[in-house]
Amino acid sequence: FPHLCTLAFFFSFAILSIHMEIKKILIEGPLVITPQVFHDSRGYFYEPYNKIKFINAGITDEFVQDNQSLSQKGAVRGLHFQSPPFAQGKLVRVVSGAVLDVILDIRKSSPTYGQSFSIELNAQNKLILWVPTGFAHGFATLEDNTLFQYKCTEIYNKASEGGILWNSPSLKIDWLVHNPILSDKDILLPDFELFETPFV
Repeated sequence: FPHLCTLAFFFSFAILSIHMEIKKILIEGPLVITPQVFHDSRGYFYEPYNKIKFINAGITDEFVQDNQSLSQKGAVRGLHFQSPPFAQGKLVRVVSGAVLDVILDIRKSSPTYGQSFSIELNAQNKLILWVPTGFAHGFATLEDNTLFQYKCTEIYNKASEGGILWNSPSLKIDWLVHNPILSDKDILLPDFELFETPFV
């Protein structure tokens, strides 16, 4: 399957609103959000989330859980999802450091099933990625002490955890890391060719 990546693949139009710019990608559903950042001699200020503005942009989901992780350079986390009825939409961003964030369309009826999208999220660009349900998600850490935060639309449910092997050959994802640091659980995830999606 082709690998869709970087900002060059955004549609030419954007949804503009005060304090944020929202762009679609070639895979239907996810959105890349660029907040407006206010700088002065003290530092900066911006809104990573504003319910009304997100609703106006089409993100009407309710967020019920916030997660945060700290990772060292070379760590890979993913590709993860929760199965229905506990499927999670995620609003992800980097507070400090940098990651290559990767999403994979696992909606069986989607014309882009099996296609991925990757983008660098870092403390400088302050980009935010909206990942709807029906996607597997992961990231590779590009800097030490990277602090990653995400808002979820469903509470964590261990029984519904699922995943796909991060380096499945057919996905052709370039994670930009060599000899990654992986959890024991992620090493044992199934190859995409053996994967049966619960999102049908």
